[in-house]
Amino acid sequence: MTRTCSRISADLPALTSKALKVPHDAQARLARHDPCAIVHCGLISGSGDLSKMACSLRARGVFATTAIFLACIAVWASYAVAQDLTFIRIGTGATGGTYFPIGGVIASAISNPPGSRDCEDGGSCGVPGLIAVTQSTQGSVENVTAVTNGTLDMALSQADITYFAYFGLGNFDGAPPMHNLRVIANLFQESFHVVVRADSGITSITDLKGKRVSLGQLESGTRVGTEMILTAYGLTPDDVAPFYESVGRASDMLEAGDLDAYFMVGGTPIHAVAHLADQTAITLLPITGDPAKRIVAEHPFFAMTSIGADTYAGVGVTETLGVGAQWITSSAMDDELVYGVTRALWHENTRKMLDSGHPEGRRIRLDTALDGIGIPLHPGASRFYEEAGIKNPGTL
Repeated sequence: MTRTCSRISADLPALTSKALKVPHDAQARLARHDPCAIVHCGLISGSGDLSKMACSLRARGVFATTAIFLACIAVWASYAVAQDLTFIRIGTGATGGTYFPIGGVIASAISNPPGSRDCEDGGSCGVPGLIAVTQSTQGSVENVTAVTNGTLDMALSQADITYFAYFGLGNFDGAPPMHNLRVIANLFQESFHVVVRADSGITSITDLKGKRVSLGQLESGTRVGTEMILTAYGLTPDDVAPFYESVGRASDMLEAGDLDAYFMVGGTPIHAVAHLADQTAITLLPITGDPAKRIVAEHPFFAMTSIGADTYAGVGVTETLGVGAQWITSSAMDDELVYGVTRALWHENTRKMLDSGHPEGRRIRLDTALDGIGIPLHPGASRFYEEAGIKNPGTL
């Protein structure tokens, strides 16, 4: 359901635990809080049943804040049976990108609230008593930081950002290494998009000099990759008029003529880009030649790839760079819980959800689950892969 939310209860408690457990005797207290701002529950399943509590949330345009997360818990509390529940928060990305819908698919796959149909009967094959909630963020940089400090339990992140954060390299140089980061799975390859209007006269990255360009949100992996790309082409952020917008806002600005170009990293198709292409003729700038080769040589997480013709209306094949998207967590996360969510992701019943939830879901495969992993696996995930006979091809 969708309705306008006039307020979020001011007395919602701060959420500080690693994975919030709500015993039955606390449910009445939680149920007092205002549960407005629920957009829909039963995400992916389409059932609308509150027993499928992987929720996308919205209030006054802000997605899945801590307060809204607890409001979601309040709705569930009034329906729960007398047993402990475990709630986890999965950080994703901008709502117009790829991480947000993919995160929703994962949240639905690993959740298994009381009252769900048995896995054998076509119901949830997730972790019993687990409710996962997706949370919109600026992207990978925010996600690795939040997982490290415990404000998120799990998240999606670009492989390069995870690696840099773990070792204190790149844009994390000078900061304490985030040695508590752990990988659960490699998911799919993301592609760099450089979006311009078809009538802009801009045909290459070098043409962006002096233009109004959104480099990605400040705490996104897109911004980090964008700066690498600009450097490879002999440019810096100072050579453009920089903006730091979400993909949805950047698309609106480009359509309105308030922006000349924007960068975005995501699995194809990126919803906001597809919507823009349906409204306005666009083109994607290629990332090729010696600049692309230098990036790949210096940063082995990147690879040459292409975005297929008509992925976006009227746009032909575009050569670009790709980077892996990973599902990450903290070393503090319980081994049994991580083992359970890993097993749920790769359960045969989850395949249909992945295939139908988003086009990139079809590319999430067990045989590539350990590709491009440059930091340690979580022990719970490692146990699952050992039992499944999946071997790590080696770190980068």
